[in-house]
Amino acid sequence: MARVTVEDCVEKIPNRFELVMLAAQRARNISAGAELTIDRDNDKNPVVALREIAEQTVDYDDLRNGMVSGLQRHVEVDEPEEAEDDFGPKLMAEAIEDASVGVTIPSADEDE
Repeated sequence: MARVTVEDCVEKIPNRFELVMLAAQRARNISAGAELTIDRDNDKNPVVALREIAEQTVDYDDLRNGMVSGLQRHVEVDEPEEAEDDFGPKLMAEAIEDASVGVTIPSADEDE
């Protein structure tokens, strides 16, 4: 078994931080049952992932896309209830009514 170092992989992916993220994503894929592209040689998943990256047997774009989709958070927004929908317009009408109390609008006849 040849020892895999980060130096072997940095030649393929120069950014060490991206390398770590991609190797971790590949190791998760292997744990989830993805097919290996090299012999395991009794290595654990992170070592196999680094060896695959060093030997360029995996598609980096697929790993990047999987990494991005894995890090994204999907937030579901609940629809407001009908009672909340009616409350807004009623409150606005009351505010307009309260604001107009005591305000007199001169008619066109008063100007003459």
